[in-house]
Amino acid sequence: MFGSYEDVMKFCTDNQIQMIDFKMIDLLGRWRHLTIPTIRFTPDTLEYGIGFDGSNYGYAPIENSDMVFIPDITTAVCDPFTEVPTLSMIGDVFVIAQPKNYRFDQDPRTIATRAEKYLQSTGIADEIRIGPEYEFYVFDQVSYECLPNRTGFIIDTEQAIWNSGENACQNLGYKIPLKGGYHITPPQDILYDLRSRMCLLLEDNNIAVKYHHHEVGGPGQIEIEVEFGGIKEMADKTMLAKYLIKNLAFQEGKTVTFMPKPLYGEAGNGMHVHMHMFKDGKPVFYDKDGYSQLSQEALYFIGGLLKHAPALLALTSPTTNSYKRLVPGYEAPVSVCFATANRSAVIRVPAYAKSPAQKRFEFRSSDASCNPYLAFAALLMAGIDGILNKTDPTAAGFGPYDINLYNLPAEEQAKIKSLPKNLDEALDALEADHDFLLAGGVFPERLIETWIAAKRKETRQVNDQPHPLEFELYYDL
Repeated sequence: MFGSYEDVMKFCTDNQIQMIDFKMIDLLGRWRHLTIPTIRFTPDTLEYGIGFDGSNYGYAPIENSDMVFIPDITTAVCDPFTEVPTLSMIGDVFVIAQPKNYRFDQDPRTIATRAEKYLQSTGIADEIRIGPEYEFYVFDQVSYECLPNRTGFIIDTEQAIWNSGENACQNLGYKIPLKGGYHITPPQDILYDLRSRMCLLLEDNNIAVKYHHHEVGGPGQIEIEVEFGGIKEMADKTMLAKYLIKNLAFQEGKTVTFMPKPLYGEAGNGMHVHMHMFKDGKPVFYDKDGYSQLSQEALYFIGGLLKHAPALLALTSPTTNSYKRLVPGYEAPVSVCFATANRSAVIRVPAYAKSPAQKRFEFRSSDASCNPYLAFAALLMAGIDGILNKTDPTAAGFGPYDINLYNLPAEEQAKIKSLPKNLDEALDALEADHDFLLAGGVFPERLIETWIAAKRKETRQVNDQPHPLEFELYYDL
């Protein structure tokens, strides 16, 4: 938004901005923030930064946790949800050193930047453009607890089929059936105007929206698809989009979750990532004579993604809940393969993207519980590895499979490699296969070790907790 300190201060004066807020992403993908009065924002802020405790972000040990962040003024936006006029911008993490601080190599924004520079250094392309699809649920009521003697959750939303028999208040009968919400219209689609307001808010904050619609999940699942941009740019915009969407819903008495599988038996929330690359302004992934009009470079890129898919999932689907989404029967891929117009494959080539500039494919296994800087950078690194090593996806047995994989006989399905079935399996894969992330110094080994340790802790927490279903299955044994 701004090019200099003077630009920031002029805007603040002209718009009576009283506070400046700084947002930083922690290791696991949540925004944290710190706010100062506008009069305390000085040129020194941009040179020396503001100190914070890196251990609380998951980055540093307690005994050596002093770090600073330096705001990136190009990311500044006005926060639409604060009563006090506030300008908000993202901060980059730096290590305190003499004579000058330096960028922290585990900062996710640093990694996203290095991944894009590494792509350019290979000569494969000048830029990669990605387009994420945001899927999420909008609920009216959510409560949950995990106590030693009581555990569970309750979700409710007016449009859900389970409310079709509600008589305690007026019921007009327009409910959405199980997995029946795809492109449903009003009066069933009661979230239509809220989605439009969300999209206008995204547009107001420089996040270009492609379209929005009700998704498959009957109890309030929404999809908003946005236009393409670079790795760091779209990670920034993903974090901002989640912030805006959640807070607008909250302001209107609703609650939003990007959790991959909040409801058993319903469609889960993915974050499909569309990808294509350009060199000297020309598309790298297009060849009119190739499979589905894809170039050899595109196929090698796909080969890299599929070869490293199990390890990638530790970063792109990084929660225990992610693997409750990645099960057969919900348009969520479980087989490591590629195909055209096939939503049961990890890599889908959209049949409608026919022009050279539009020719692309999507990675369908990821979800928005990820840290988007790490996830998008990892996808790029796997694709580059595929191109540099000429990983032919067909020769490697990854397809194309232009059929419904769920309908294959069991013996045929067994021939296709499966995605990890849980987070521990994905972490095992990342431990065994992460050299492609280290290329060009993009991902530091220490970050991968820290990530795996943090995620192992999560899996232990979930695995150690008794599940309500276990009482139904085993209590009387």
